[in-house]
Amino acid sequence: MKGFVASCAGLLALAGMAQASIDGTWKPAYGAPIAVQGIGTSFGNSNLGQINWANGSELNAAFCFTDGTNLRFLFTGNLESNYNKFDLFFDTKAGGQNKLRGDNAGVDFGGLNRMGDDGSGNGLTFDSGFEPDYWIRVTGGDTGGGNYGFFANGAELLSGGGGFGDYLGGNNGQNGGLLSGGNNFLGLLAAINNSNTVGVGGGIGADPNALTAFTGIEISIPLASLGLSPGQSFLAAAFINGGGSDFLSNQVLGSLPPWTDHLGEPRNVNFNQFFGNQYFVVPAPGALALLGFGGLVGLRRRR
Repeated sequence: MKGFVASCAGLLALAGMAQASIDGTWKPAYGAPIAVQGIGTSFGNSNLGQINWANGSELNAAFCFTDGTNLRFLFTGNLESNYNKFDLFFDTKAGGQNKLRGDNAGVDFGGLNRMGDDGSGNGLTFDSGFEPDYWIRVTGGDTGGGNYGFFANGAELLSGGGGFGDYLGGNNGQNGGLLSGGNNFLGLLAAINNSNTVGVGGGIGADPNALTAFTGIEISIPLASLGLSPGQSFLAAAFINGGGSDFLSNQVLGSLPPWTDHLGEPRNVNFNQFFGNQYFVVPAPGALALLGFGGLVGLRRRR
């Protein structure tokens, strides 16, 4: 009975955390990371310590938990306030695009297709076994008069191209994650806390400090928006891109090998050329609930 009461208390605490505001900060329900950065950032090490503004970009670790209806993600680090991009891909079902096509939805001023095949047979290529079905991007910067704006876009990635995508909306970086002014067909909530000054340092090379960061980009998305059912694990990949969607940093999760510098032109990137997997497993929702309270749960791939 004592163990049962403790378990119930843990689940109640998790339920309470699921209602906590989206604000870009780590919360106990996130528990242990599901992906960790292993190298320093080639896109500058932010030292401003401000909640919105950052003068560098880094991607330290990924955390996730669920309340059974929504997925909550935190990506610790910084996103430079010069409209650098944070790109997030989900592989949740059969199909998708292992190599990005150039005829996807023309979302974010063509930013998605800027990474895809330009007709010459190129296009950003993920590791074998990773074929994303959905894409989310956030970015932020000065909207005039020193005011900060934070914006989100999203699209589906169909095997044959096309598909739906749109501007999801924006906020001031906080606002509880609520987005306005767009067509939020994914039901996304998103916020950023750019105050991190620790985590990985600037320059390339192995860096063991990723888990010292506790703030960054936080999003919430309904399981149903990704075609997920309870008990289903899936794959995800994330990286930081330049403001023109045309220059990849070395900040990728799963992590690139040590001493990897900028990846550069995304259309020429093939992640199969790098050791390890440049994607990570998001455990099944039930496993996430247990991981959030230190449970020992085996991770499994979707297929």
